[in-house]
Amino acid sequence: MTELTPYHEDQELDNNTSDNIHFRDILEQHITRRSLIAKTASGAAALALASTLTGCGDDKDSSSNNVTPPTPLDPNKKPEKLTFKPVAKNLNDIVTVPEGYEATVLYAMGDSINPAYPEWNDNAVPLGPSFQYRSGDCHDGMSYFGLNKTNKNYDPTVSESGLLVMNHEYINQTFLHPKGPTKTADGRRPEDEVIREMNAHGVSIIELKKDKNTQKVEIVKNSIFNRRITASTVMDFTGVVAGSNLLTTQYSPTAKQTRGTHNNCGNGYTPWGTYLTTEENYIGYFIRAKGDDAKRTPEEIIALNRYGLKEGASSRYQWETAIGQLESQDLYDRWNSSVTGASAAQDYRNSANTFGWIVEIDPFDNRQNPVKRTSLGRFAHEDCRASRLIEGENLAFYMGDDSRGEYIYKFVSDAKWSAKDINGGYKAGDKYMNSGKLYVAKFNNDGTGQWIELAYGKNGLDAANKVYPFKSQAEVTTFARLAGDAVGATKMDRPEWVAINPENGEVYVTLTNNSNRGTTHPLDAANPRNYQDPEGGKGNVNGHIIRFHEKDGKTTAESFTWDIYLFGAEAKMASNINLSGLNDNNDLSSPDGMWFDPRGVLWIQTDDGAYTDVTNCMMLAALPGKVGDGTKATTSAGQETIVGAKMTDDNLRRFLTGPKECEITGVTMTPDHKAIFINVQHPGEDSKSYDKPTSHWPATQKDANNQIARPRSATVVITRKDGGTIAG
Repeated sequence: MTELTPYHEDQELDNNTSDNIHFRDILEQHITRRSLIAKTASGAAALALASTLTGCGDDKDSSSNNVTPPTPLDPNKKPEKLTFKPVAKNLNDIVTVPEGYEATVLYAMGDSINPAYPEWNDNAVPLGPSFQYRSGDCHDGMSYFGLNKTNKNYDPTVSESGLLVMNHEYINQTFLHPKGPTKTADGRRPEDEVIREMNAHGVSIIELKKDKNTQKVEIVKNSIFNRRITASTVMDFTGVVAGSNLLTTQYSPTAKQTRGTHNNCGNGYTPWGTYLTTEENYIGYFIRAKGDDAKRTPEEIIALNRYGLKEGASSRYQWETAIGQLESQDLYDRWNSSVTGASAAQDYRNSANTFGWIVEIDPFDNRQNPVKRTSLGRFAHEDCRASRLIEGENLAFYMGDDSRGEYIYKFVSDAKWSAKDINGGYKAGDKYMNSGKLYVAKFNNDGTGQWIELAYGKNGLDAANKVYPFKSQAEVTTFARLAGDAVGATKMDRPEWVAINPENGEVYVTLTNNSNRGTTHPLDAANPRNYQDPEGGKGNVNGHIIRFHEKDGKTTAESFTWDIYLFGAEAKMASNINLSGLNDNNDLSSPDGMWFDPRGVLWIQTDDGAYTDVTNCMMLAALPGKVGDGTKATTSAGQETIVGAKMTDDNLRRFLTGPKECEITGVTMTPDHKAIFINVQHPGEDSKSYDKPTSHWPATQKDANNQIARPRSATVVITRKDGGTIAG
């Protein structure tokens, strides 16, 4: 990605200067009742460019007439062991899947979702406003929602018709624009490029149809449900911070609305049938002028610095520099978080506070605005997963803050789950997400942990607090990081995705890696590795996955037990580094995306830079046990830790690899488990120029006009050639 400014990601990723101990873990969760969880699948359409997606090894159809068909298996039953042929590590510029499977491109950057807009043309990039009706860039987290064709609402049992909802985290400027981003002499961005970039962020909602016999999936181009939500879409605030002066802006002096969502990374879904998108590295989209500190109170400066918006901060894309001719100037001025007016109602000094939330979107209702649920806390949200469903029990949401040294959170709703709320839309969201208790996690070396409530007036969170003088619950929630500092939460190393085991409700969190582990971040039992890999990386180079079990299995529990389920490592590493016993069929580095399907199969995806000289990023299938199924071990750094059961080919295998320089992310499945969807993000990310791409995926090297094909992020659907269940 071409950098236009002196912006550095570190200003977002390393802002915890508290003395709290460090730890690596992120919370996850998943819907529990099988009849409801089934909704999380997804479907994909067989579009052009499929020739670049191939199976690994033998291409022959496994459904030969000379072969006796296998005994039908229950598609809802968890496999006892994995039997597909593992995909070998490789550096090919394709998506490689197991023998007997096929992968098809469904939805790539720039694809039209409205018949009035033409299909993508690599050599004629459309104008910025048209991206309100086209796929955004950098596809990420996603979920599938079954569609009842009669009632036009959510049905968790339907596989042949559904809505696929996905994030577009950020953009690759090099390939989004005709010839990369324009650099102007006056330092201002062209308005059309800025509009294209803002529209390429956010969320897509597309209707799918799947053939029950062939499993072929297609996009319904003329669907009334197809729409985009962008960095300019009007959003409502609800929850404890709505109406607070912390959210007051020129656009909304009453602090009830804002515009847009961006940097949407992980996701989640609610049992009532809505989508949750998370706002992660949002802070780098804003600037704050030099000298702005002099116009701020001491408390404001503490909060701004803690979230990485320091005085003189530059922005990632310079949207604030555009001159409004097609749109109101106000659309661009909002990215300047400096004090420029007489009051907060006359400028955008609070604009950064309007991001960093969990956003609820009802895919079935395009009449109401998406809702930012402020009671769940503000930080760099990576994922948000609802707890296992139990009728009459409190619903909880687990979340991680994806930044160095940040924390794990959970929100426990005051409301107890009732299946009567299915299809309740935003009204159900109000019930379950506006009122409850926000907690932050503290981990102990003995395998236990505590949840500490973040409530004004409790645990020292009041005006006398030395970290920050909290004056209300709105401040505690808006500045959740500072509240976590104040109560002594355990520092984590970039908690990534969360997943909930539908069999037992245990929470899994990916901890992608940490080069500082063992140096500035001391070792502990939950972060036990410091080593050097063959390529020269240091610290916890390959990451790990941690999991925990709430006391008595209750979401309201204030204590838990934990162990480390899986350590990323190269197969050839020493056993006190490769603590999970990985081999060439299942070794991995930097686990990131992660999701349990309704059967209890865990899907693990990677976003790696340490092992990419050997293999492109990948997705693996796993069959986990439970917390406590392993033993204690000592790492190469001499740190004792608690590890899960060893990995074998039967319970962990590589399912696919992606094209060059991509991240594999986003995973969901149709309820019949016969179509699984994944996203390929930023292929060819390291390309220096639009005309010299290092990847051409999802096209071949040349496009239909024999021109150099630009790489594009895209959604891929994977099915079995015999129409069977995935990993069944």
